[in-house]
Amino acid sequence: MWAVGIACLACSGAWYVAGAMGRRDAIRQFATLEASSQPDEPTPDVSLWSPERIVAWKRALQVSGPAPLAVLTIPRLHIEVPVLEGTDEVALNRGAGHIEDTAAPGADGNSGIAAHRDGFFRGLKDIATGDVIELQTHQRTERYIVQRTWIVDPGDVSVLDPTPTRSITLVTCYPFYFIGSAPQRFIVRAVPADTGTEREATPH
Repeated sequence: MWAVGIACLACSGAWYVAGAMGRRDAIRQFATLEASSQPDEPTPDVSLWSPERIVAWKRALQVSGPAPLAVLTIPRLHIEVPVLEGTDEVALNRGAGHIEDTAAPGADGNSGIAAHRDGFFRGLKDIATGDVIELQTHQRTERYIVQRTWIVDPGDVSVLDPTPTRSITLVTCYPFYFIGSAPQRFIVRAVPADTGTEREATPH
């Protein structure tokens, strides 16, 4: 009887351990699936943002929208921002916007990306030639090098003209700390540093 009792306890213990491990594995798999099905929008550093822009960003997060096209990162400036389609107010409060009629992020040609000067692109005030910009799309991560910066009038859309090779053009209002509607635009042009690092596409 003692032997039978010990054997039963051993079996019960094994079943309990197996069940607990299976439960943990199932929860882990669920969490992984949940993460892969959600847009990858990083939490920004808002230390330089205006109070009004922080409020607008938090409100924009309450609005459902499409998944980001890409994530743009400038490591030296601690900028990490999702790139959304379009430049309406919701898109620009939530991240950076891909400018209509320019090349898609990661595609050949000139990809225009805009964001607010008192929000995600505030850090561009300190950008310099030679800085690295990383662009992560659903297919690959590419590295770009800042080639030049300049200032234009709002009506000068030639900065978005197609380019013969792949490039990124960042656009924001200028001056960065101007009160009211800023009179100019700050432009950053970056070109590929290499062919990019391929990665497996994420299902959405």
